[in-house]
Amino acid sequence: MERTEVRAATPTEVRPVTARQRATRAARNGGEPTLEFTGRIPYDAYVQASTLHRLQTPLSSDPGEMSFLVTSQIMELYFNLTCHELREAQRLLRADRIPDTQAPLRRAALHLEGLNAAWRSLRWMTPADFNRFRNLLGEGSGFQSAMYRHVELLLGLRDPALIRPFRRQVEVHAELTAALNAPSLWDDVLALLARHGHDLPPELLGRDVAEEHQPHPAVEAAWVRIYAGRPDDQFRLLGEALTEVAEGFGDWRWNHVKAVQRTMGAKVGSGGSAGLAWLQRSMARVVFPELWSARTEM
Repeated sequence: MERTEVRAATPTEVRPVTARQRATRAARNGGEPTLEFTGRIPYDAYVQASTLHRLQTPLSSDPGEMSFLVTSQIMELYFNLTCHELREAQRLLRADRIPDTQAPLRRAALHLEGLNAAWRSLRWMTPADFNRFRNLLGEGSGFQSAMYRHVELLLGLRDPALIRPFRRQVEVHAELTAALNAPSLWDDVLALLARHGHDLPPELLGRDVAEEHQPHPAVEAAWVRIYAGRPDDQFRLLGEALTEVAEGFGDWRWNHVKAVQRTMGAKVGSGGSAGLAWLQRSMARVVFPELWSARTEM
């Protein structure tokens, strides 16, 4: 895919280059790339690459720590990107633009594929490799990722206790609290089903969204009816797109379990959690549960 070329008037302002400007520049350069710029290189002004590459500060001289650190930062960026797509899907669902949700949900599923691929970058790490710098992390743990908590909250996994560690980061805690008290993507799906004639009980639709959704037979029955219809029905396509997201997220959690088993076995987690046992228990909380249980009745 061709990159969009940009030029920077200032380090903080980036304007797209028009097709006419590109054609003029290509003619002037005889088809060769521009190699001289009067200011900051446009790519860096847009991507902020030089800033990104200054964000790694390993705590040890062990060469493997850089791999661990960069992979963790890559995952954080993917968490943020996944949240962006899920919020866009929510916006479209609330506007009843059901077919348009395919694009952000598809992108979210692909971002989750990227997250799962990131785990492969750490497959080299044995317990001995990790132990060479693990003690320098102190109580630092992926358990404390605020952006990962945002992903969970958007997908409907709600546990107020898990945002407690962020209380002294006032802005972060406020954002997580707002997300906890706002409808999840699954809540918006249920509201959509109700608006389009599916008989869902008022107590389900009017529940406190800060509490985790519990599977309900009426929701399961709605999906059974939807999947009994045409393969190109917009609700069925929505269900499949949501399933891809849920499956990708489930794969990420499972890959996390395997990575912990590989690098530290059943030791206590660096953040004080039960480590492997805690991760295994967390996998019992299913994302979009009725989409899965309905398949038994189809």
